[in-house]
Amino acid sequence: MMRFVLVAVSVSFLSLTACASAPFVAPEEAKALVKQGAPLVDVRTPEEFAAGHLDGAINIPIDDLDARKGELKKDADVVLYCRSGARSERGKKLLLAAGFTKVHNLGGMSNWK
Repeated sequence: MMRFVLVAVSVSFLSLTACASAPFVAPEEAKALVKQGAPLVDVRTPEEFAAGHLDGAINIPIDDLDARKGELKKDADVVLYCRSGARSERGKKLLLAAGFTKVHNLGGMSNWK
């Protein structure tokens, strides 16, 4: 019985951790989407954006994304990024919950390369 409980707990933990870390879009795919017209959205703070950002990016801070989501098209590709990928993942989840269908998380801006 103890072995069954241990296996069940291990499987549950692995399932939760797998769901918590969604994969990032490949940099090549993100670049192709942006080249085709997808907005490249930096969800970092205005201060972080001013200190440096990817060419062509627009700044919609994660704390403003819900209020400003109307600036983006729900049925078009959108590429999000931040410093590490955590805020852009939050942004992806927010937009998907709001009915957006083509949201891509580049992760950290260093992934652009």
